[in-house]
Amino acid sequence: MVQGSSGDGNGRRGFLGRPAVAVSFLEVSVVPSGAEPRIPPPGARPAAALDATDLAILAELAADGRLTNTALAARVGVAESTCIHRVRALRESGVVRGFHAELDLGALGLPLQAVIRVRLGSHNRAHVHSFHAALTGIPGMITAFHIAGADDYLVHVAVESPQALRDLVLEHVNVHPAVRQTETHLVFEVIPGRGPLPERAGPARPGRRG
Repeated sequence: MVQGSSGDGNGRRGFLGRPAVAVSFLEVSVVPSGAEPRIPPPGARPAAALDATDLAILAELAADGRLTNTALAARVGVAESTCIHRVRALRESGVVRGFHAELDLGALGLPLQAVIRVRLGSHNRAHVHSFHAALTGIPGMITAFHIAGADDYLVHVAVESPQALRDLVLEHVNVHPAVRQTETHLVFEVIPGRGPLPERAGPARPGRRG
């Protein structure tokens, strides 16, 4: 564990964090606190109206966002016309925000991952917004969580070496005037969860629903 502080330097015993993986083919829409909510276009269904077919489509796309409409319809067990209409509605309503490639960070020369716990010295709105803006400029940042509790942020990063990690913490995190203390935890292994969606349907099933 690497500790850093820009305040009084009083460190505390750390823990080995388990970060969530933020790279996938499906990104579920979550409106951040203070952000303007996404307004769906006329006729779009709200997320609360999702049915079993929608959830099955989402599960398949989350596993493989490159599925053709024909393959997706076969896996879910609906007509192709129904499937393409459902996917379009899910995109227009903001439930599906995009399709992304899952990257091998090691192949990109970024084999070392870490989670940085950040505690702010001030929580006034200006300082919080300033740190939010600074987060997007951190090189190698995969995702960040603004959390409740003793710490304020968990920042998941990928870098090429321990020296690069040290420089990232010192030059891009601790240097911010709102930051009081940081604790950096190396990631031994990323263990992805199955997520909130139902299990995939598997191979194509006989018969289709309209």
